[in-house]
Amino acid sequence: MIWSDLAAQVWQRLLDSLKVAPPDLDDRLIWVIVAAGVVVLSPLWKWVRPTVTVIHELGHALVGVVCGRRFRGFVISPDMSGHAITKGPARGPGMVLTLAAGYPMPGLVGAVLIWAAVSGRADLVLLVAIVALCIGLVMSRSLYTAGTMVAMLTIAVVLWWRAAATWNAAVVCGLGVVVLLGAWRHLVAVAGSRAPRQDPGALARLTGIPAAIWTLMFALILGACSWWAGRVIVAGLG
Repeated sequence: MIWSDLAAQVWQRLLDSLKVAPPDLDDRLIWVIVAAGVVVLSPLWKWVRPTVTVIHELGHALVGVVCGRRFRGFVISPDMSGHAITKGPARGPGMVLTLAAGYPMPGLVGAVLIWAAVSGRADLVLLVAIVALCIGLVMSRSLYTAGTMVAMLTIAVVLWWRAAATWNAAVVCGLGVVVLLGAWRHLVAVAGSRAPRQDPGALARLTGIPAAIWTLMFALILGACSWWAGRVIVAGLG
């Protein structure tokens, strides 16, 4: 009976997650954005930076799978660097797209999170995040990576299962701002780098296009994501 009751509750929660109910954030949206900015620009950044790194690496993996490559796993290091392991041709469009997906992905995800929170889809986003984190946990290839995924998964499950809709909207929106700003911070950190272990340098070696051009293209994509997110926030404030 206990298991049947739990299954019924989970099923109802799943159905509730599919509902679209725009939250009444009001002025709290401003405070969420300010708090997110403080997190990214303060020592608190080291505690949330793994989120951006995970999205970066899973972005490589997702695009790699779409391009026909095989995702074998990924690693997040204590210094917050990461590496996604995909198998396939060492050259060609698939490899280029896989490498190019890393830096733009947190910007795109951040903008989508902001849009989802303001439009009333925060619970659905948390559900999708739980599924993605479960896959990430299975594909983790180090204890540190697995521990990071477990921590993130636990937070996502607790929020999805227990928190009120308005609270989830605020958290998802704040996370979106953190991820979007963090995407810029990650890109600035490698701007001008030609190191082969960095994505722009690796792409330059594969394509012959200078690393600076790849960095510029990443910046343009992040700029478009930021513009879209800004419009969503302004509409939410209005």
